[in-house]
Amino acid sequence: MVDATVTLVDRGTIRADANFMLENAVVGTADEPNPDLLRGEGPVYNLVIDHPEATILWDTGSHPDAGDGYWPAELYAAFEHFDADDHALPDALDDAGYGVDDIDAVVQTHLHLDHAGGLHNFAGTDVPVYVHEAELKYAYYSASTDHGSDAYVRADFDHDINWQVIHRDRETHFEDVEFLHLPGHTPGLLGTKLDLDGHGTVVLAGDQAYVRENYDDGHPMGGDLLWSKRDWQESLRWLRDIERRHDADVYCGHDSDDAERLAEGLP
Repeated sequence: MVDATVTLVDRGTIRADANFMLENAVVGTADEPNPDLLRGEGPVYNLVIDHPEATILWDTGSHPDAGDGYWPAELYAAFEHFDADDHALPDALDDAGYGVDDIDAVVQTHLHLDHAGGLHNFAGTDVPVYVHEAELKYAYYSASTDHGSDAYVRADFDHDINWQVIHRDRETHFEDVEFLHLPGHTPGLLGTKLDLDGHGTVVLAGDQAYVRENYDDGHPMGGDLLWSKRDWQESLRWLRDIERRHDADVYCGHDSDDAERLAEGLP
């Protein structure tokens, strides 16, 4: 167990059709052929892992100009991060008691537009940014061709970045901080397993589970939020096995209750 702390960095709130968060959340029936669509809200957050070896930033959130033309209009209409400009990374870090210059390393769980929009703050620096090989390749493929996923904005990650590429399914680069390859939502999603002194094992599942229902009930995400349902199910089984074997606390990527728990601080 490592003597480290975890602090939530509030990056605002994103709105989207509930059918993205939960597959078939709203379904037409013979009795109700035209049901009202639901739009749900979820927090966007980053974390600072204050570790003896480094101050680590977990994800970099949305670009502050997401709603001012930085995101493609159709993507912003689908995933409305309406208060991104009120939660720019430097300001949000300051609110959490840190500054951009305090960050020694960054973990990019994946490179979707609501997770990688703050990378420009580390462009041209020596700060290592950890990302999985499959994610980096797929992000460039998607942003540079008509194939792949529309959820990548090339300007988020196409910088002079000190990439530290993860190649294996499990890698440890800091004591008791393990990066876990969890393909499904994207090809290269990274979860993080922490063994915290005074608390126990914590698993940051990221967008392997957008909300608790994805994790607890095995209810998959819908729409384009799954790159591969089969891979997602296999990653879910692996995470649940880690949870069982280590009696771990698992936190989901955009779940309001989980964000509130994290806001209390760990340990």
